[in-house]
Amino acid sequence: MRFRALSFLLISACFAPLAAAEPASRDMEQELARSLQEIGSNHLGLALNQVDSLLKINPNFRLAQLVRGDLLLARSKPITEFGDAPNAPPDRVRDLREEANARLQRVQQQQPLMAPKFLWQLNAQQHYAIVVDTSKSTLYLYENANGEPRYVADYYISVGKKGSDKLSEGDQKTPLGVYFVNGHIPRNKLSDFFGLGAYPLSYPNEWDKREGRDGHGIWLHGTPSNTYSRPPRASNGCVVLANDDLAHLEKDLQIGITPVIITNQMAWSDAADRNERDTLSKSIEQWRTDWESRNTETYLTHYSQNFSSGGLKLPAFAQQKRLVNSGKTWIKVHLSDVSMFPYPSQPDLVVVNFEQDYESNNLSNHMHKRQYWIKQNGHWQIIYEGAA
Repeated sequence: MRFRALSFLLISACFAPLAAAEPASRDMEQELARSLQEIGSNHLGLALNQVDSLLKINPNFRLAQLVRGDLLLARSKPITEFGDAPNAPPDRVRDLREEANARLQRVQQQQPLMAPKFLWQLNAQQHYAIVVDTSKSTLYLYENANGEPRYVADYYISVGKKGSDKLSEGDQKTPLGVYFVNGHIPRNKLSDFFGLGAYPLSYPNEWDKREGRDGHGIWLHGTPSNTYSRPPRASNGCVVLANDDLAHLEKDLQIGITPVIITNQMAWSDAADRNERDTLSKSIEQWRTDWESRNTETYLTHYSQNFSSGGLKLPAFAQQKRLVNSGKTWIKVHLSDVSMFPYPSQPDLVVVNFEQDYESNNLSNHMHKRQYWIKQNGHWQIIYEGAA
């Protein structure tokens, strides 16, 4: 007996080794894969034992429940389809097939050895960073190792019912972009639907607003108490984790600090990325130096013709800078805690955050600043600037 719908998913006996810090949910995926492999080898008794073990750990693992139902049904008749129970709701079976597919693909993935291209530089305050790959139903967690990302763990996740690249309120899509965890809503302030709790993300960000994207309420959150996990596309746009995984993850989340980069295709850093990062670092330093020089026209060459900030376009911004700088006899600008995150859905765009200490003969201030740098005609320029 074989399940034709899963025959393309059954994997070899060689499983990717677990990292030492992997959460328990990764073990459950491994056990589910072993069970499906036993089904593919027609060892139905062994498969049933493995599924029963999974359900003892978490009785609400609906995918495992479906596999168990098929195995019990196989005692009385041949099974040719995954989820072949009589009168099974087609949409629910389809969702669980998609979850099986996503989880088995995750089991086959090796632990990442390279850094993702979306984490060019972490600052000292960002102890961890998250990259979500919507196409692989996976959330990757990285720790900050002297400014460079180092893989810690990954988790199965669900995203929007209509996929990714959110455009508007109610489109049931998950946004793509560079965001930050900007709050925490505890379990006792939410309905059971959100599980262990929720961490709102900073959607829509400055680039989303510039591009006319709207909507709100994009969160990282858990699952209802009677649900272990949800299908890969099941939310209204949020990123959803099993409660056990959220409990494992949330100790590493810092409100207002942890970056969450959401992409529809994970990509890995290479020498070209590192060269571009170094080139952008030099452009940022030159921008700072030219600001200190009080040569306003040279300073303004760092700003794109498409620049905007707080409603100001480049002409008005330039006029304001010329007026302000005319009253300065000296300027000093110090930057610290610089972070750089390439934008996943917009080529040659990088989100840069830093702490800025500004001093002049008549003003002194400190601010947390955010800039969007874009590469145009071979040069990096600022297309947005404002307080973060």
